[in-house]
Amino acid sequence: MIIEDDEVTCRELKQLLENHEYEVVVLEDFKNSLEEILRVLPDLILLDIHLPFLNGELLLQNLRKVSNIPVIMVTSKNTETDEALSISYGADDYITKPYHPNILLLRIGAVLKRVSSEPSAYTYKDLKIQAQKGIIKKGEEEIILTKNEMIIFSYLLSHPNRIVSRDELMTDLWNNDEFINDNALTVNVSRLRRKLKEVGYESAIETRKGQGYILL
Repeated sequence: MIIEDDEVTCRELKQLLENHEYEVVVLEDFKNSLEEILRVLPDLILLDIHLPFLNGELLLQNLRKVSNIPVIMVTSKNTETDEALSISYGADDYITKPYHPNILLLRIGAVLKRVSSEPSAYTYKDLKIQAQKGIIKKGEEEIILTKNEMIIFSYLLSHPNRIVSRDELMTDLWNNDEFINDNALTVNVSRLRRKLKEVGYESAIETRKGQGYILL
């Protein structure tokens, strides 16, 4: 997905990517940009900083609250501050304009290769979990998880048939740069349970008093 408000730049970038056999979607509704991203769920986003309604850095920050979709900032802002801010908000890479087309293609390929090599796709019974996109699917039905909900669910999935302590989950969230307290963990687990209930798994996560949680 290209998120760029300069029509000439957008058209050139779209042509470049299509010439190299990428399927390209161009964001047109800048007023509802986050909603459009979550509707399309692209494999990667090329994101400019200067955008109408909401600048790219704030859009990235809001996106990271609900999804790990890879993002490359493609912008004319070439200060170290902007690059550092974008990376701190969760950008996977940062490239400044004007850029050499081959360099951009190499950066895109590198991010997609890294993402594809990560254990981002899981299954739970008849559910497909796509961690990078922040979604769980049952047939054609899709449920969006927040970043914290996905971290918790992924950890439970990767430790089957055993009780996972609350301390383990807190540590895993900490390792993923998510700093939540004990009460927030309870809230996130409750929200995850409600979403699993929506796809038919009301009792998927069982609480073991004084011990933690187990995925059934």
